[in-house]
Amino acid sequence: MVVASDLFGDRGELVLPRKTVLDIELIHKIHKFKCNGLFIEEEQIQSIPIIKTIDSSLRTKTVNGIKEIFICKENNQPVQKEQFTEMEDQVETIVDVILKNKEMMLNMVDLKVFDDYTYFHSVNVAVLSIGLGTAMGLDKADLCNLGFGALLHDIGKVFVPKDILHKKGPLTDVEFSEMKKHSFLGFEYLASEYVGSVGAQAGILDHHEKFSGGGYPNNAKGDKISLYGRIISIADVYDALTSDRPYRKGLLPSEAIEYIMGGTGNLFDPDLVRVFVRKIAPYPVGTTVKLSNGLSGIVTDNFESFCMRPNIRIFKHGNYEIKPFDICLADRHALNITVVDYSK
Repeated sequence: MVVASDLFGDRGELVLPRKTVLDIELIHKIHKFKCNGLFIEEEQIQSIPIIKTIDSSLRTKTVNGIKEIFICKENNQPVQKEQFTEMEDQVETIVDVILKNKEMMLNMVDLKVFDDYTYFHSVNVAVLSIGLGTAMGLDKADLCNLGFGALLHDIGKVFVPKDILHKKGPLTDVEFSEMKKHSFLGFEYLASEYVGSVGAQAGILDHHEKFSGGGYPNNAKGDKISLYGRIISIADVYDALTSDRPYRKGLLPSEAIEYIMGGTGNLFDPDLVRVFVRKIAPYPVGTTVKLSNGLSGIVTDNFESFCMRPNIRIFKHGNYEIKPFDICLADRHALNITVVDYSK
């Protein structure tokens, strides 16, 4: 097998360059980096481009920056203004990348490479939020403020007792009441430190409010919830649902989208949901998928109007290699076929 895209480690170092031929020793090396997938060259799909929302080095640098901030607060050490400034610079870089490719559907599978959930989740939510804000027509200043709030949306969790935060079983009512404080505590912390815009702080405060009410901390409804909060809410839920956790396997991206669509008007702003399902690519180009009819293949194209129905280059039936051919799940003749598994 030949590596089709560079693999970077958690410090931004190049672990495996493109065109590397894999052997057993290298595969063991990959396992140490907790990488759950690689792009591999295949003769039948050489013409399919690898499309990434943000590149690995930018992602890793942002993850490490947010990780330093969290660790400082967890150890009761002061966070330097320069650390927040660096995160603002990283967010601006992400905004520039997404604005440059604003017609591209968001590829989130490629952001789930390493097993450091809290920090990668923060970056994923920022990227999703910026992408959704871009599709809503927000200007660059708004996108930077939105992205900064999304990146730090869970900063309040550093003030939640660790035995509650890391509990693997269900939380008691008392424990859940403590957990629910994190959005206000994050807002309060940034406001007290004069960090981030008022909009970014409001997004952190509101990201667990529900569109029809019943959320926390203020039981706000509709447009009484800040726009940033309504956007971050969708991004947060989508990434959380599709992520593997110690207590459960992540949902299929299509299942997470169905959950969000099912929450339209109740949990989520209907206008934002309509934009989100056009902007997200649940199964990005280059993803290996297994279909309900026993066929397997590679996603070659996505369609905004049918985000869960990509075009697939079929090359396998069960365990047997077959002559490649294409199936478009958006075609009316293929509507009885669904994706039942995929390689992240």
